[in-house]
Amino acid sequence: MNTHTLAAVAQILVAAAFASIPLLRHRFGAVAKAAAVTELQRQGIRPAVLEENKLRFDASGHEWWAPGSFAAASLAAATLNLAGNPLGTTLTWTFSTLALLANVLILQSQLGAVKSVQAAFRRKGDPELLRVDVPAFLKAAEGAFPSWTRVLQNVRHTVVFAGSALALTVAAFA
Repeated sequence: MNTHTLAAVAQILVAAAFASIPLLRHRFGAVAKAAAVTELQRQGIRPAVLEENKLRFDASGHEWWAPGSFAAASLAAATLNLAGNPLGTTLTWTFSTLALLANVLILQSQLGAVKSVQAAFRRKGDPELLRVDVPAFLKAAEGAFPSWTRVLQNVRHTVVFAGSALALTVAAFA
């Protein structure tokens, strides 16, 4: 396998990893929302506060276009690498670096989800959101996703980190 092909395979895997995010949200977002609504009701908070503040669990907005853009960029670089086009190496440097950095931010966001959501609720300024028990709210929403999605999340992070690093390493020697 030549270096361009190796980089392309890594980039295709990275694209699949990024595409898995909106696909899972599309498939299970409604169930997560229902669980979050039930938790809000348990806390005595109107479920309509989610819609009023544009809080969603599906694959709309940035939950689709951000990972979709990374997947498309990775596939574009992979296509050029498979074709032996030198622009593929340039795009590999650009998009694989961005994918690594984006994945660091995604991982940081997931690890600090409670604080992040609490800060977002404070920024919204809605007094009802400020009363939400965020850890319980997030636990309910996350618990609506099948247990295997947590395994997939870890695999996704590994694929993005390793695949991007491999593509960059290959690009360095191309």
